[in-house]
Amino acid sequence: MTARVHLLQVLRSGAAVTLLALLSACAPGADEPPLPQYTSIGYRLGGGDQVRIITFGDTQLTGEFTVDDQGNIALPLVGILSAGDLTPEQLGQRIAAELKSKNLLSDPSVSVQVLAYRPIFVLGEVNKPGMYPYQPGMTMLTAVAIAGGFTYRAVEDYANDVRTMNGKVLRGNVTPDSFIAPGDVVKIYQRLF
Repeated sequence: MTARVHLLQVLRSGAAVTLLALLSACAPGADEPPLPQYTSIGYRLGGGDQVRIITFGDTQLTGEFTVDDQGNIALPLVGILSAGDLTPEQLGQRIAAELKSKNLLSDPSVSVQVLAYRPIFVLGEVNKPGMYPYQPGMTMLTAVAIAGGFTYRAVEDYANDVRTMNGKVLRGNVTPDSFIAPGDVVKIYQRLF
């Protein structure tokens, strides 16, 4: 019996709903769990972030710096400090404490601003796959829009997302309205039919 004849028999037997359920279960990535929701509250610094550090009253300690791939930042007079997984506020407090402990400033006031976030990567069934700058509040759908939109073969209801949080790699599915985190790798699946 050919597959076509079998398909017609299944459809005639009233099992169309079952058939649709079976076909949707065969969709790429359908077995991936959902990725935990990302919230940009308490943004954590990571490799590739560019920050502006402002030390009130000291222009030598004010400037733009990049967090390296190990999560460290090199500051004049202070040296190398770990910045990975810290919020900008926590990094400012750490720098102030270091300036005070080295007797460089008696009562330092340090502010840290994120100038450029780690990029995101959009792969798969988009018109222009590649690396794109992250903007706070991005969703899967806005990431796809920046990457030129879906191709005609794309699965548009969900995508795979790979995210690194607290040193752990998380993998799961996101929906079009799910928020994307800096450094995420979003893969848009290809439809099978």
